[in-house]
Amino acid sequence: MRQLSKPRRRFLAGAYRQALALAAAAAFIYPAAAAAQPGNWPGKPIRLIVPFPAGSFTDTIGRVVADGLSKGLGQPVIVENKAGANGMLGVSEVARADPDGYTLLVTNSSSITINPQLYKKIPYKPSQLTPITTLVESPFILVINPEWAKKNKIETTKDLVAYARAKPGELTYGSAGPGNAAHLSFAMMGNHQNFKATHVPYKGASLAEVAVLSGEIDSVFDVWSAIPQIRTGKLKALAVSSDKRVAALPDVPSIQEGSVPDFNVIIWAGLLAPAGTPEPIKRKLFELTRQALQDPKAQATLSVQGEVVTTGPEAFQQRIDKEIRTWGEVIRRENITLD
Repeated sequence: MRQLSKPRRRFLAGAYRQALALAAAAAFIYPAAAAAQPGNWPGKPIRLIVPFPAGSFTDTIGRVVADGLSKGLGQPVIVENKAGANGMLGVSEVARADPDGYTLLVTNSSSITINPQLYKKIPYKPSQLTPITTLVESPFILVINPEWAKKNKIETTKDLVAYARAKPGELTYGSAGPGNAAHLSFAMMGNHQNFKATHVPYKGASLAEVAVLSGEIDSVFDVWSAIPQIRTGKLKALAVSSDKRVAALPDVPSIQEGSVPDFNVIIWAGLLAPAGTPEPIKRKLFELTRQALQDPKAQATLSVQGEVVTTGPEAFQQRIDKEIRTWGEVIRRENITLD
């Protein structure tokens, strides 16, 4: 057998050491990619971050999703509430996480399509997240105080618009805070219909609803928690903010029926992951989530929050891009910025 020369042996030994070093470096730099291979995932519990408090609209949806994914994946999916800064704390944590399928996010549309354009300083970009599926859609409900409505002879959205045009600035409306989707929706309606109303911000949607109930303010684009108050007559519903009626309030017209054309605002909750999450993992998450939300028990729980709608990653991304453009136009026109 021919022996290699000493220089040749040194060269091959050096090349071998270099190859080992490169392999070790790759394992150190890309552990998430190795762990995220479809054959290995999931090999441990998954964190599902909800960037809002326990019991909130988003939290309720997140817990239904976590339960369904736990059953489908055979691993615990643990909900962690990371509330604060209007959802930004929790969202930014997921945006910075490894794209290995072990950190997921259930959040609402505002944190993805509004906050990045509204705040001067924000610790994440929408591009740092990849969409998996929408979960629940919920149009706002335009409600007014029934006594105020009776006094001012307001029965429809058309009547409300006429009142606002005739008395610029006198119509008051509430929201869960400056830049909230309800605030921007009312501002957009005013722009569409050429009227000015006075915005009164509150520290939460429930407080804005209470203000309408008490007569402190005239109106609000409310969330679905208002439905019991509507059914008992304590609030008067004029319209839902979508382009069609909803099954939960079949007698309430869409806002387009109420003479506000080209208006269609629907807030959503969705499942997202860090950008770069492998496609096989995204597809598996989408399919398992879609199956989980078809369960009658899950549907019954979520019907209080809105309508279950599972849209795949591509269509979900298109929706996000469109809403970023829409809300950006409203924010710039109204000159709204927050620190």
